[in-house]
Amino acid sequence: MSSRKIIKSKYFFEEDFVESLAEVPVEKTEAWASGAELKVVGKPTQRKDGYDKVSGSAQYTFDISLPKMAFAKTLRSPHPHARILNIDVSKAKKLPGVLEIITHQNTPKIPWYFGMSFLFDTTLRFEGDEVACVAAESEHIAEQALQLIRVEYEELPFTIEAGQAMSEAAPKIHDTNILRGRPDTYERGDIEKGFAEADVVLEETFTTQTAVHNTTEPHCSVVNWDGDRLTVWDSTQGIFSVRDGIADSLGIPASHVRVIKKYMGGGFGSKLAAGKYTVMAALLAKKIGRPVKIALDRKEMNLAVGNRPDSVQKLKIGAKKDGTLTAMVHESYGASGAYPSGAACSWPFRTIYQCPNLNTIDYSVYINAGPGRPMRAPGHVQGTFGMDSIIDDMAEKIGMDPLEFRLKNYAEIDQVGNAPYTSKRLHECYQQGAAAIGWYQKRRPAGSSPGKIKKGIGMASQIWWGGGGPPAYATLKLNRDGSATVIAGTQDLGTGTYTFIAQVAAEVLEIPLDNINVILGDTGVAPYGPSSGGSTTAPSISPAVRDAAEQMKTKLISGAAAILEVPERELSYRNAVISAITDSEKKLGISDVVRQMRERVLVTTGLRNANPEGYTINSFGAQFAEVEVDIDTGKIRLLKVVAAHDVGRILNPLTSDNQFHGGIIQGIGFALMEERIMDPMTGKTLTTNLHNYKVPTVMDTPTEIEVIIVSDSDPLISNTGVKGIGEPAHIPTAAAIANAVYNAIGVRMKSLPMTPDKILHALFG
Repeated sequence: MSSRKIIKSKYFFEEDFVESLAEVPVEKTEAWASGAELKVVGKPTQRKDGYDKVSGSAQYTFDISLPKMAFAKTLRSPHPHARILNIDVSKAKKLPGVLEIITHQNTPKIPWYFGMSFLFDTTLRFEGDEVACVAAESEHIAEQALQLIRVEYEELPFTIEAGQAMSEAAPKIHDTNILRGRPDTYERGDIEKGFAEADVVLEETFTTQTAVHNTTEPHCSVVNWDGDRLTVWDSTQGIFSVRDGIADSLGIPASHVRVIKKYMGGGFGSKLAAGKYTVMAALLAKKIGRPVKIALDRKEMNLAVGNRPDSVQKLKIGAKKDGTLTAMVHESYGASGAYPSGAACSWPFRTIYQCPNLNTIDYSVYINAGPGRPMRAPGHVQGTFGMDSIIDDMAEKIGMDPLEFRLKNYAEIDQVGNAPYTSKRLHECYQQGAAAIGWYQKRRPAGSSPGKIKKGIGMASQIWWGGGGPPAYATLKLNRDGSATVIAGTQDLGTGTYTFIAQVAAEVLEIPLDNINVILGDTGVAPYGPSSGGSTTAPSISPAVRDAAEQMKTKLISGAAAILEVPERELSYRNAVISAITDSEKKLGISDVVRQMRERVLVTTGLRNANPEGYTINSFGAQFAEVEVDIDTGKIRLLKVVAAHDVGRILNPLTSDNQFHGGIIQGIGFALMEERIMDPMTGKTLTTNLHNYKVPTVMDTPTEIEVIIVSDSDPLISNTGVKGIGEPAHIPTAAAIANAVYNAIGVRMKSLPMTPDKILHALFG
């Protein structure tokens, strides 16, 4: 086993920097070199789980069925803000088939939302807040029972708009309506001096909407007690975070909770933490002595399990006539919902373009609506829309091409951390993306496209973290027959984790992919792995898998040396055969080594190395969009999107393309149609199903999506040189489309989504 040490690890995860103690190897495995010709990694590889999914045999949490399983449903608040005066469950309990009902009256006060609420709270702060939970013989009976529960509410004043909630006169959702009681701020340089040096100053306000994750698979848990030990099948992005959250809530050791998740149908950030529904199901299961399944319906998913906060962004930038940015100010506020969740959106503004004088202020504001949660690049999607819109406006104002303006203000180092990047190839993203879209051939003055169907092209930049980090482990077991099993405590969200783990192991051990089994998503058998969010899965886990495989190769060579009586330095490893360099007759296959070592299974555990000190890890990219806008109907049609990105080494081009296409399509939804709409008079959400809450279909996707990866590795990060790709494709999509729409019609759209009515209003008033 390689020597190890404990370090303090820090990397960005979703909404903030995460700091923890992590075990890392002292002797790091040398990184695969940039441009290295690998045999399996980097090659298009069919998903190992592909057959299960296309055949319907893949078992999702929703598919779990246990003997004597009961079903649970939740009674939720019909009011945006209310106090429970009385609950009467007597009629509901008499309904045949009802097994148990829990409310605040018969449930311990379990703290929730950082102690700002309870599992069942007598103060309800949004429509959909939990009031009671019923376990019954069937889901239908549980739903019937909900109708029989009588609740007396005292309705309270409410606010559902962040700007109003910031005023002194607004109803208070907590002691203050501002998260942490203060804004998040950042500044550098001298703003007044910067604007004094500017030849042109622009000020604009941009707004973005609240968007809901609306995953295909609903939030769902199946729970079962075996004595004092709890097994939870959960649709989650973080098996260990759910395990620890449930254990903390129930006051039991984490070792008594096992969380299992093999497949899931999307998360996008909404499934990173334990849900109230899981804890309620566990409490019910304990009371009735039977397994309990709880699955949220589409309305509940639109009300209660997260959203991307909205934003109001007041931006001001100054530039010289030659295009040099001299000062930038970003002031924003957004609704975090009824409980703590960040709504800051200024991170891209702080660092992607070179500017010595910069201030940002972000307010996260409580309102009477469902709590926000991280959603695929939290903050960056909103912030990039505002930032890259005003950047385009400034370029036009001083008479520069938008691409040339970005190149003029290219930042070589991280301006926030004052550190170099481990790698940055944004320049190549600009060049190759522009060539693919035909930037210089197709771009014409804004609004000059003839006819009623006007064409335009636009672009936007992206920056994200996605470097991952420790702690992350992977265990490798090599069997006597030469097959291997890799066990990791991470999870596959549908992004191809099963496949790339097998590829990394196969690359090192040089055994067929079909001979490698991968086990993920089970806290009961796996070493620790991080949650899957923030584009951290592949860059965290793939180095640990490679470390385990390299240790296994070393162990095999050592064993072969003893068996063959040949020094290790005189042995070679090729195609899973270990041979003496000077005597080709002396050789052993890896299965022979395991047998002759009298081992049934050889085991190694690999670790993710520490991130390099003194560097900043970011991914970069540029996206270009070509659109048509029908000025008679206001309809926007996407013709082509080009996504050029610097994301380190690509482990599998097939699954990475899937990720980029999915991110772009989700970005199209944010740009053109997705929006949670609430009634200001009642505080109720009006878009609680997929009929009213519009998401893109195949008819809304571009005729062509072209993905260009300009990077081949980032060897400073880890032994695999991988950056994450989950977020980057989503970040610049809406901004690029908005800039293309401006180029087509000559009118700046400052509010998302860009629906036909907004287009027509902008054009004709």
